[in-house]
Amino acid sequence: MNKKLKSKLLTLVLAGTVIFTAAGCGSTAAKKGSDASKSTVAKGDKIQGKKEADVIKLAGGDWGAPNPYKHYQRGPGSFKMRLVFDGLIEKDEKGIIPWLAESWKVEKEGKEYVFKIRKGVKWQDGKELTPEDVKFSFEYFEKNPPVSYSLAGGKGKGTSIIKSIEVVDGDSVKIAVNKPNVTLLQKLGDVRIIPKHIWENVKDPKNFNEKESLIGCGPYICEEYNKEAGSYKFKAFKDYWRGKAAVGEIQFVPVSDPVLAFEKGDIDQFSPSADVVKRYENKKEYKIFKAPAFWGYKLSLNMEKCPELKEKEVRQAMAYSIDKKELIEKVARGAAVPASAGYLPQDHIWYNKNVKNYDFNTNKAKELLKDKKLSFELLIGNSKPEIRIAELMKISMEKSGIELKVKSVDGKTRDAAVKKGDYQLCLIGYGGWGGDADQLRGMFASGKTTTFSGIPGYSNKEVNELCEKQAVQFDEKERKDTVFKLQELISEEVPVIPIYNTTGYTVYKPEKYDGWMCTFDHHCLEHCKLSYLKRDK
Repeated sequence: MNKKLKSKLLTLVLAGTVIFTAAGCGSTAAKKGSDASKSTVAKGDKIQGKKEADVIKLAGGDWGAPNPYKHYQRGPGSFKMRLVFDGLIEKDEKGIIPWLAESWKVEKEGKEYVFKIRKGVKWQDGKELTPEDVKFSFEYFEKNPPVSYSLAGGKGKGTSIIKSIEVVDGDSVKIAVNKPNVTLLQKLGDVRIIPKHIWENVKDPKNFNEKESLIGCGPYICEEYNKEAGSYKFKAFKDYWRGKAAVGEIQFVPVSDPVLAFEKGDIDQFSPSADVVKRYENKKEYKIFKAPAFWGYKLSLNMEKCPELKEKEVRQAMAYSIDKKELIEKVARGAAVPASAGYLPQDHIWYNKNVKNYDFNTNKAKELLKDKKLSFELLIGNSKPEIRIAELMKISMEKSGIELKVKSVDGKTRDAAVKKGDYQLCLIGYGGWGGDADQLRGMFASGKTTTFSGIPGYSNKEVNELCEKQAVQFDEKERKDTVFKLQELISEEVPVIPIYNTTGYTVYKPEKYDGWMCTFDHHCLEHCKLSYLKRDK
């Protein structure tokens, strides 16, 4: 592969990368001039924080057993699994960095990837990791896709992106793909590696519940998991290839009142509301991290269940019927920004500010509906923000002639219904990252429907073409132009209605531990694996 294209491949993988760190006195901005570019640590920066801790305690909650098949799909479940299982690459404030792969080459114009596997890596049962484990992991996941697996081509089992995989030169793994894609380095590196000697005889991985199912080569061993209590204990793996971790033990404990638990010292950091965070400002014993506006709420539309939603005018009328400013003020208490109808959030490096906006306008909504009266069931989780959002949307939409019948269930039941497509409208969280713009293809291209991505019953030829076009554009400027056009088209089509993206806060005591960091993968400090590892490697 020529050096110019190789350089572009790495640049493009990093183009959607927005890195945040709270280990020092501020954060790196997603975009210059945005709110996220302001200092995110309020006072407290004069404290000489500790970069190591024996035990860190965090608020618990059940997110499944931390292995690739048993964790829940949402971020907290994936994060806990990644404490135990490593991938070929990771990401820090500089972008993509070597991990289980100490180096890699991209060859044949993006059709082959050769990863040189690090030597001296041990599994948590003492056996040594080999390139055969890496080859086995990819092949096993091809046959038995885990909870999070982005290489299946989006159309299910048997339609993989991978063409072949083999061990070469004794210490490397070569992966050939069916067609080039600017995001493949990141996707290949993100696959978790599992031990062949444990999994090769496991026929039903989703029902493999033996203690060996929690053996990885990551920095932490899962010593305890209590589903009923939602508690976990992760102990630092003493033979981890990277050396001693910065945090010896991570505990997730049951918490009923996070504010009280934090102030009593039962947990070491938490995310307060915009109202509560004021009590920690200008106090030297605390640091406050303000997250980028990546995570938020959206209104998902099921066009298979409700064919009337296939009419663009109906979708636009619904978008005009949501008073985002009211929701931000009354629900988020100001700690949010209006979501973009082009889907990429305002703090994303490739956000297009020229997308179509849908400011609250009942008259415009009525005009688009042409006096039609519509009624939908709105499925929501039973969290306080979702209930309040639904209450206010019900009132504002009624003014336009749209009736919402709200059905509240627990979050896991709601997620299961979304997976089955058993809903009409659904209020659900989305985002939490500022990653590659190829997320638009995962959301809007036909045939890409997964648990939380895809739109049942929706298809648009031009959207599909732009989604596929940007995925193979190795010229950064050309790809960015395509992504901007795609956002503009999505905002006009509005097949999903983004509502708002939260900024949010995390408070912690640097005297207890001050090694937290946050990459673009997450909007909260505790979900970054590097927060718990030493930074001098």
